[in-house]
Amino acid sequence: MTPMPSIRVISADDHRAYLATLPSASFLQTPGWAKVKSEWRSEHLAWVDDQGTTVGAALVLYRQLPKLKRYLAYLPEGPVIDWSTAALGDWLGPLVRHLKGEGAFAVRIGPPVATRRWSAAQIKDGIADPEVNQLGQVAPLDRSAAGARVVAQLHELGWRHQGAEGGFAAGQPQFVYQIPLVTADGSAHTEESLLKGMNQLWRRNIKKADKEGVEVTTGTKADLKAFHDLYVHTAERDHFTPRPLRYFEVMYDALNADEPDRLKVWLGRHDGDLVAATLAVRVGQHSWYSYGASSTEKREVRGSNAVQWAMIRDALAEGATVYDLRGITDTLDADDPHVGLIQFKVGTGGEAVEYAGEWDLPVNRVLYKAFQVYLARR
Repeated sequence: MTPMPSIRVISADDHRAYLATLPSASFLQTPGWAKVKSEWRSEHLAWVDDQGTTVGAALVLYRQLPKLKRYLAYLPEGPVIDWSTAALGDWLGPLVRHLKGEGAFAVRIGPPVATRRWSAAQIKDGIADPEVNQLGQVAPLDRSAAGARVVAQLHELGWRHQGAEGGFAAGQPQFVYQIPLVTADGSAHTEESLLKGMNQLWRRNIKKADKEGVEVTTGTKADLKAFHDLYVHTAERDHFTPRPLRYFEVMYDALNADEPDRLKVWLGRHDGDLVAATLAVRVGQHSWYSYGASSTEKREVRGSNAVQWAMIRDALAEGATVYDLRGITDTLDADDPHVGLIQFKVGTGGEAVEYAGEWDLPVNRVLYKAFQVYLARR
């Protein structure tokens, strides 16, 4: 019988070193992310086998309850463990015991495990079908047996799934849109094959941006101010609340301290005018489009398409296996205002991916219930 791995507290450097041995991990589970979320108390943990070898790791963020020394212990898109195991309790049991000792009244995890996938063609057909309103009504291209096993085990262990209307949670998105950068047989895509996978409008817009002379470059920390100005303009136009410039400055410093160029600023200019700007993150073989902004003026030069294409090509050149456009809702209702987001991303030719989502384990049921009431009133 294999002994259960044990939990120990490790340094940020040891955590960083372990993650560097893996193909990838979510950037939300990197030591740098603890510095971004400085309003949370953080802790770095490792699972260690009986040989003393590190076999898993986690970044834990502790959010304190008002007026009480009790915490929600949050592991965004983590922990980084062997999720293929049939004995998940052997991994999560020691974690929960440790977090309870640290004053956690509840634990929230986000297994980085896919459960279902849909092709771009399936989504396009779903939007066109008046009988279809949600992604779940479309038979998936793929159902993950490994994902189903994780979900079943979490239910059995008493964890509670944190569903969210439309697929957007208070935490991380359950539905994302991704472009695989490798083929089914494991060989790398080429720029030509990726372009071929895009729809006609995307290809035309990329060509238009090139013809109009849109120049795409990567910037430095000094360019965050230009990105942020455009991002605030975008927030006003699209009716969302922007983050302050300081947030992005901290994010830039923290993630790039973990590894140079982990976070890149991308800028698209036309005749000197900034028409699109984005932030991209890469950890090992996984690249994410993190934040984006675009000008209302000069939309006809297609700066956003030009910047996205430059980011995709960069991810491919750096050896990434997936380009992640992050969250989408699960709506396919043509009249829903959120459907424009999925239509923009579907044009890239990738696939919609459903993850296992976020799960809570109440450690103190009375405090957990009070916490839920508090959240509902906010």
